[in-house]
Amino acid sequence: MPALFERTITPSDDDKRIASETSQILEPLVSLSHEVQVKIVGDDASHQVLSIPAPALRLLNEILVEMAKGNLVKLVPMNDLLTTQEVADILNVSRPFLIGLLDAGKIPYQRLRSHRRILRKDLMAFKDKMDADREDAFRRLTEEAQELNMGY
Repeated sequence: MPALFERTITPSDDDKRIASETSQILEPLVSLSHEVQVKIVGDDASHQVLSIPAPALRLLNEILVEMAKGNLVKLVPMNDLLTTQEVADILNVSRPFLIGLLDAGKIPYQRLRSHRRILRKDLMAFKDKMDADREDAFRRLTEEAQELNMGY
């Protein structure tokens, strides 16, 4: 995995200030559906114009907004492979329970020799579905409780 993806950024006070100022400038541009041209001005009076794709500009702005808040920022590729223990830790379940989910086909996985590996994007899709199912169940329970006058 490239070093870029392994680094966590902890913003200093100066970083937070600059990130806040820059994100305010970028905010009106994130709704654009086309690339944006950015002029880089160097100390040696050299100027370069960069094209930033619209999705990358949105991601950059999100990073800057989080940095401005003082939050740690880490960029994680969605196509990286995770071990079963890493996935179990992320889901906060035991590894044997996770193996049951994999065997039941709830989360896609790949075999690398005798080891199972899960794509981060597949894990996130599973988590999103579980969160949506949980919210739906909570909504239904709340509606039933209101119908039965069990509300507070």
